[in-house]
Amino acid sequence: LDLKDTDIYKELSTDSFNLKDDKGKVASIGYCYESYGLIVNKKLLKKAGYEVSDIKNFESLKSVAEDIHKRADKLAFTSSGMDDASSWRFTGHLANMPLFYEGRDDGWKEAPATIKGKYLDNFKKTWDLYINNSKYDKNTLATGGYDAEAEFKNGEAVFFQNGSWEYGNLTADGALTDDDLAMIPIYIGVGDEANQGLCTGTENYWCVNNQADEADIQATLDFMNWCVTSDLGTKTMAEDMGFVIPFKGAQESQNLFVKQDTEYTAAGKTPVSWNFTTMPSEEWKNGLGQALTAYAADQTDANWDAVVSAFVDGWATEYQLANGQ
Repeated sequence: LDLKDTDIYKELSTDSFNLKDDKGKVASIGYCYESYGLIVNKKLLKKAGYEVSDIKNFESLKSVAEDIHKRADKLAFTSSGMDDASSWRFTGHLANMPLFYEGRDDGWKEAPATIKGKYLDNFKKTWDLYINNSKYDKNTLATGGYDAEAEFKNGEAVFFQNGSWEYGNLTADGALTDDDLAMIPIYIGVGDEANQGLCTGTENYWCVNNQADEADIQATLDFMNWCVTSDLGTKTMAEDMGFVIPFKGAQESQNLFVKQDTEYTAAGKTPVSWNFTTMPSEEWKNGLGQALTAYAADQTDANWDAVVSAFVDGWATEYQLANGQ
């Protein structure tokens, strides 16, 4: 159903997160947005002799992390587990970084049939930083059954790549408080990093089946609109679900990471958009994950070449399959 003239569409505070076809049809509404970056344990960072303000770009992040790893009982990054419960953080969220910059340079308006991999050297440097400055065995990333969230909560690492959805999990039992935490951008050494914000976007959309019964369609639209306009609906979205919703009646989130994203944007930092909708398939991410895992276990040039091939050649192959070419 084209949602353009619906009541819920009129309640949107931004059109930035919606999906449209080439004729302007609003096929789905992005009903919440989230941010991700590097979550920092400020207490551990200070114990190592640093402040969040010391980290301004990739080079300073690298310097701080490597010094922590060397001096402070290997307390730098959480494990980069490549099992199904964790690999999405790297094959999706970290991989978004080189895609964002390439798409920005080349002016992507839709998913491209081929990509160049212009920023894969930066991707490599960041992946190397993660896996070489963690206390966990790089040979078992695929099968180690690591729990990066628990590691971070237990004070085993300063840095944890994840998103605003982690806030409740990290603070629920009081082990970590707002005073202990911060979220900083994922720096990979590209562009004006002093003015880079968090990665902000959505993979969460509402759409309505236009083949459904008319009464069901209307009931669905009414319920969606209730969720974003009523006191109970907006409170539930903000407090119980932890969502930031792009609607006029949204209630203020108490999520620290959401507030920090707002502060970054208010300070003129440029958010990194989510480009996951351009990724051609889950199989592309699976192939990239396998290559990253093999490289982590044996960091040779040949194994990194296989990562580049999975990223670039795998993209072209999966795009053709996905589009019946």
